[in-house]
Amino acid sequence: MTARVENPWEKEYARKGRVWGGAVHNLPALSRGERVLELGCGNGKTFAALLERGCVVTGIDISLSATVLCRSQVFTRTVGEVAVADACHLPFAAGAFDAVVAFHVIGHLREKDRKIAVEEIARVLRPGGTLFFSGFSREDFRAGQGTESEPWTFARKNGIATHYFTEDEVRSLTGSRFCGECKTHTWDLTVRGKRFPRAEITGQFNRVL
Repeated sequence: MTARVENPWEKEYARKGRVWGGAVHNLPALSRGERVLELGCGNGKTFAALLERGCVVTGIDISLSATVLCRSQVFTRTVGEVAVADACHLPFAAGAFDAVVAFHVIGHLREKDRKIAVEEIARVLRPGGTLFFSGFSREDFRAGQGTESEPWTFARKNGIATHYFTEDEVRSLTGSRFCGECKTHTWDLTVRGKRFPRAEITGQFNRVL
């Protein structure tokens, strides 16, 4: 009998509910009517903001509880779909989307799955379509904390693993399927008077024809 693999994200959303709140930063400049796929829609924070822009949004998440929360946040909207799905096995036709938003999602995958996910993103994007990427940088204060499962990938006590990227690594990951650029953003998180350096890499990549 195959052992059941527990989904740490399902546990997180089932226990905490709306994990993500507050304003959406760095929302992609997308136009009304564009077909957008959000990977890891979570409880609907970015999903709802994209709908406000007038985009036709499809959100997926590997957690059933997350998709339920996302639907409850945007239940009054008519243009938008939410489904339980894996970023490595996207249940969509080739060229189905104008843009894919992957904010802090690819970094939660294993190395081999990160490559598969990028190939899947390229498949479902139309030629010239855009991937909006963000992931944590190795400059972030959390890099190195937790149990290392792969180089620069560390799991917290809740079982959620995070990979910390370099800019060159992000460029290499998107490879020949995309052209574009990325950059590192840094800021300070202050907790009880103590400052912690945060750092993420964001990028905008277009699928090559």
